[in-house]
Amino acid sequence: MPAPALAAPATSADAQPRIGLALGTALYVASVLGTGILLLPTLAARAAGPASLVAVAAVLLASVPLAAAFAALATRHPDSGGVATYVRLALGPTAARMTGYWFFFGVCVGAPVVALLGAQYVVAMLGGAQWHVYLVGAAFLVPPLVTNAVGLRLAGPVQLALTGALVVLVIGVVLVSLPAADPANLVPFAPHGWAGVGAAASLYVWAFAGWEAVTHLAGEFRDPRRTIPRATAIALVVVGVAYLALQYVTVTVLGDHAASSDVPLMDLVDVGLPGVGRVAVAVVAGIVTLGVLGTYVGAFAKLGASLGRDGDLPRWVAQGAQPGGVPRRALLLAAALAALYFAIAVATGGELEPFVLVHTSCMVAIYAVGMAAAVRLLDRGSAGWWAAVVACVLSLGLAALAGWHLVVPLGLALVAVAVGALRRARVPPVA
Repeated sequence: MPAPALAAPATSADAQPRIGLALGTALYVASVLGTGILLLPTLAARAAGPASLVAVAAVLLASVPLAAAFAALATRHPDSGGVATYVRLALGPTAARMTGYWFFFGVCVGAPVVALLGAQYVVAMLGGAQWHVYLVGAAFLVPPLVTNAVGLRLAGPVQLALTGALVVLVIGVVLVSLPAADPANLVPFAPHGWAGVGAAASLYVWAFAGWEAVTHLAGEFRDPRRTIPRATAIALVVVGVAYLALQYVTVTVLGDHAASSDVPLMDLVDVGLPGVGRVAVAVVAGIVTLGVLGTYVGAFAKLGASLGRDGDLPRWVAQGAQPGGVPRRALLLAAALAALYFAIAVATGGELEPFVLVHTSCMVAIYAVGMAAAVRLLDRGSAGWWAAVVACVLSLGLAALAGWHLVVPLGLALVAVAVGALRRARVPPVA
């Protein structure tokens, strides 16, 4: 089946692309930095001790060619289907369907993680039982649905404000806690060996995932060939410095306590600014949660609409797939899926690490197939092409770290193949 033509840009005044450099950078920073700052420093310290710094640096370096290749793809093929569109153009409809399902059904597993991470900080500040965390987490899912239902006219300015708060939070936590850093806490450096570093790196894929999320909004960018590469470069610097600085203060300030904290940012500010610092962190953590959910909910809805447009989901969700369109039907479907995963998280006791690892395994699968598509689509020998080649190799290493969690993207791939077989069976043979 030939690849479908990309949707034409909308022509009405309300549907004109409206993402410039500032908002584009904000979307990238929110997608990649996001709520990982709220818990990942603790999870990585638990897995690798001070050597978690090596894991952060390694994943940051791996993200550079990934980000560069996705930026090159987004500038050449700005479509709401994002990676699924690139894979469709390069590898055909079955591979594209797999990619779309990995993102829409697999990466969406991260939605309850984001909501519950923010809720943990709010409840830690106010005091309360575990059921309060679930209640606040459910409440966090509502505002992003409302802003995305209205469209970028409202969601854009809100996203700028939320990302600004995110950057301020990171800077504030590092500056307040850094004077208490003790280099002695870096010894022993690798208490769990290189296996621990690998485990921490696998967790940190969550932190550096997000470069592909904004590709679903590439059609909303003004002058994508100039804006997307610049926004990507700025976000790479901001995110890299932020995560390295946070991981350093986590292991050097908190020491052995770094591996057991549920709210590491609160514990860090308590060192230099007790009391009022916890309140500030909780407030900003809630704001950050809303910002990240706003970006991802918008991306899920756009992707869902494009999957409906291409026949990989029911056609009724295709409304709003065009640039400038508001995919309200796909937004409802994404909301239902997020609610289902949230219910599963609550039913299993709110343990977040398994959800993180399922999310990252799906991201690894998306990266591997997306980079294979990039090698075919980008001009051979160009900077983007070389970035894609390097990223292909790095994706294999990330897949090895994912281990048995790859069973989730494998299962979704089998569903995609089955859907394709059913569609072909319904098409009468050509006489």
